[in-house]
Amino acid sequence: MLDAEARALLDLMEQAVQAGRPKLETLPYKDGRAAVDKMSEESEAEPLAVGEVDDGAFAGPAGEIRFRHYVPLVAAEGKLPTLIYYHGGGFVIGNLETHDSTCRRLANKSRCQVIAIDYRLAPEHPFPQGIDDSWAALRWVGENASELGGDASRIAVAGDSAGGNISAVMTQLARDNGGPALVFQLLWYPTTTGDLTLPSMIENPDGPILDQEVVAAFMQWYLPPEIDMSEPAKLPPTLAPANTADLSGLPPAFIGTAEHDPIRDDGARYAELLSAAGVPVELYNAPTLVHGYVSFALVVPAAAEAANRGLAALKAALHPG
Repeated sequence: MLDAEARALLDLMEQAVQAGRPKLETLPYKDGRAAVDKMSEESEAEPLAVGEVDDGAFAGPAGEIRFRHYVPLVAAEGKLPTLIYYHGGGFVIGNLETHDSTCRRLANKSRCQVIAIDYRLAPEHPFPQGIDDSWAALRWVGENASELGGDASRIAVAGDSAGGNISAVMTQLARDNGGPALVFQLLWYPTTTGDLTLPSMIENPDGPILDQEVVAAFMQWYLPPEIDMSEPAKLPPTLAPANTADLSGLPPAFIGTAEHDPIRDDGARYAELLSAAGVPVELYNAPTLVHGYVSFALVVPAAAEAANRGLAALKAALHPG
């Protein structure tokens, strides 16, 4: 059964739809983005205090890539470990603002500096352009971690949903291209296989927050016409990281999934593959929650508890001993 507080929040969101705010998958993508931005602004409480927040940009493969830099409210002496965060949103929506509260919690709870990346979105910039930006960002942070106040030997990646996919891809690119060396990957309900026939997809076709229609809309916007989703095992690893032939040598992982999420089994499958390749991995499936629960952590205790498991694993990896 769904968590009671989560159910109440979902009911409020459904009431907003019935009152005239249409469902995301029925909107043109630009209107969908505007609707999500508006919901984020309306629901945002007083921002969680951190030590510092500043915005910046660096040169990417097709122009400037914006980022937001967070320093925790309480930090240890010396250089801070660094977390690069890739936001979720189906590769189509989301930005630095929609995930601001998540990044603030990451910085404070894990005692690290967080660099949130504003990669290009589809459909204006279909796959692999967002991946190209994300890889450029990882390399830039690796080269500039010290100047940002970070410890270049303690860099991790994290992301939710589409951002979890990107984070997983980044660990593989870093391994295969000589760095930056990564110490951890935090993947919240990532999409990793591209397989729309997994049991969780069949069990949760009308899942709250994310359902089959939303998944289909995101994929239609994200993928160029030459990519065929009908054979998921043939998808490139930069789209479906579970398809990588060799997963050994990747950084330890925490993968958080939700029972009532259509892509629950994507995370579980990737955890199995990592473990079989000798990569230390912790998988936690939140039994009463839905896709996107990390964004509910400020108002849903069960979501906070589930998110905190990932935060604790990240903190332990960034502050060994």
